[in-house]
Amino acid sequence: MMNARYPRFLAAMAVVGLIASAAAVAQSPRVSAETGGGDSVDALCRAVYPAGWRALDGQHLAPVPPAPKPAKGAVFQDPVHRSCVLRVTDHTVEGPASARRFLRNDYSRRQAFNADSSRLIAIASDGHWHLYDATTLRYLRQLPGLAGDAEPQWHATKPDLLYYVPNNGVGMKLFELDTRTGQERTVAAFSDRLRARWPQAHTAWTKSEGSPSADGRYWCFMVDDRNWKGVGLFTWDRDTDTILGMRDLDGARPDHVSMSPSGQSCVVSSTGSHGTVAYSRDFASSRKLHHTSEHSDLALNARGEDVYVAIDYQSSGGSVFMTNLATGERTDLFRTYLSGTATALHISGKAYNKPGWVVISTYADHAARGNAGQQWLHRKIFAMSLEAKPRYLHLAHHHSEHAKYWSEPQASVNRDFTRIVFNSNWDVKSEGDIDMYMVALPANLLNAAR
Repeated sequence: MMNARYPRFLAAMAVVGLIASAAAVAQSPRVSAETGGGDSVDALCRAVYPAGWRALDGQHLAPVPPAPKPAKGAVFQDPVHRSCVLRVTDHTVEGPASARRFLRNDYSRRQAFNADSSRLIAIASDGHWHLYDATTLRYLRQLPGLAGDAEPQWHATKPDLLYYVPNNGVGMKLFELDTRTGQERTVAAFSDRLRARWPQAHTAWTKSEGSPSADGRYWCFMVDDRNWKGVGLFTWDRDTDTILGMRDLDGARPDHVSMSPSGQSCVVSSTGSHGTVAYSRDFASSRKLHHTSEHSDLALNARGEDVYVAIDYQSSGGSVFMTNLATGERTDLFRTYLSGTATALHISGKAYNKPGWVVISTYADHAARGNAGQQWLHRKIFAMSLEAKPRYLHLAHHHSEHAKYWSEPQASVNRDFTRIVFNSNWDVKSEGDIDMYMVALPANLLNAAR
């Protein structure tokens, strides 16, 4: 199963067809209506978790019980996992009318939450980005300037600040937006520096799946020409506004690129002959991580080392595995081909403050042969430890019936592993009735698992 982000890119280009440019978006009126906002998420969930609550452990199998779609802001206690689930968005009333098809988390590899988890972002079906109060779930406003694949990245320590690029990286700039005041500034203008090496350079972006280092200092970008052909790669130091390394592409355009959490490696993921490769910041050395590009994320193991966590659909067991970027050691974690079944999944390694854990969301399971039925890993969101014999903490069923790309749950975890957002059409097989939901977790979740 190949990476699904390229179809998403084409879809994003379609939904932002009514957006002339990021500048035009910046001129649109700001939506000021606020919806939701009663008690805090912590207060609402406090009553849900009994004293001594622990997540279900091991390879736990449970059918998905029917449940009514939660109202926005209301607590839903997952009947199997006893976890606290809340509906964050209501696409039928929040944002402009053009956004009414969905309001959802953008991707598992994107950090939806800001530095202190007080704010989160969602993308709407018209390509605009929206801001929410993550403590009360209030809808706050449409963010100015961001359009389509703007690749928003929260500042690692300053909760109000958000970085973004022009749609699809056209113009080769990086902006910083103060989400509290609406003020914007240009952090970096790459055009002259890139065209000195690649005269045809037109865009600088990660192709929607990349992130900076965990501290936000180091970034990796890919460069396209006007015909969306890849011409090069470069790494950049935000603190000194210095390009650290550049590399020509030999005609093989990557699926996406990203900086590793430590900032030591630029990871270039491709479905071509190169596969997925980790380059040093100066591109002087490299290590192949996988033979192709699959659903994956970069994370930190318990020792704080960079690891690539992915699924290998070509292996005999369809294994989820991790590879250490520094040593190249691969560790198979669990098999996904069970009793003749297969499943799609996404991985989120964004809990940088809790190294050694990732979140996995599975969907679109099917029987490849026979009639095996649901297996332990299907149709749910669970945490997994990054070790040879992983721990599995089962957190929630996402209730999303797979109906092409937009209905994928694509769960993403915050830095502290206390909040997870995911997408769901809530038991209705539709790609156009999708909202964002949140699993709110006790702060001691991972400690209790040890």
